Amino acid sequence: MEDKNWKKDTIFNEPIDKIVDFTFDEKVADVFEDMLRRSIPGYGTIISIIGMLTKYHAKPNTNLYDLGSSLGAASLVMQKNVSVPGCKIIAVDNSLPMINRCREIIKNGNYPTPIELICADIMDVQIQNASMVVLNFTLQFIPVELRSKLIEKIYNGLLPGGILILSEKISFDDEDLNKRQIERYHNFKKFHGYSDLEISAKREALENVLIPETLDTHFSRLYRARFNHVDLWYQLFNFASIIATK
Repeated sequence: MEDKNWKKDTIFNEPIDKIVDFTFDEKVADVFEDMLRRSIPGYGTIISIIGMLTKYHAKPNTNLYDLGSSLGAASLVMQKNVSVPGCKIIAVDNSLPMINRCREIIKNGNYPTPIELICADIMDVQIQNASMVVLNFTLQFIPVELRSKLIEKIYNGLLPGGILILSEKISFDDEDLNKRQIERYHNFKKFHGYSDLEISAKREALENVLIPETLDTHFSRLYRARFNHVDLWYQLFNFASIIATK
């Protein structure tokens, strides 16, 4: 993920007769590094801080989960920063193209902590003996009616003192604020080379796939799952990251 020679995202740069729902297919996997950095404000900062948190929160002989791992950026930064023995990183994604590309990316790593790749729906994966769980822009793709169930499963699988890092695109109850933040986000994408056509087409493709929620909704869900502390540590425009502690 640190190779700056990744392929440029040009998926939506030509007019399309009919926009279909966004999927994490071969085409997306091929340009995903570029897409992430040009589409998520502060993505590099979030990944870096996941590494820092790993150094201080990974416990010996525990599991660290990367749920919705895509190309493994969070898994890799956790692997590099585990400082205790006996840990295993379990990276789960339901896209086989993402898992296959991730396998190529991580194969040359030379770190003692193993990464196990699992191609599966994260709703079907058991969370156990976990000191850390990362949901990095993943919950927003889960059907809204299943999100509480997933958060509760994560809570139950975490050890006391374990943390969940939840990063999400968010919405705002205040309609004017919501419009301003969306406009700032679109300007961010233009600044990084996306055209109005690309922005519009991708937004339409994601409309029924990525469902953002407010910070209050996320906080309420985490507290209902019995997390002791829920802290917003990062926000830039309509993107945010939360640390929840069991």
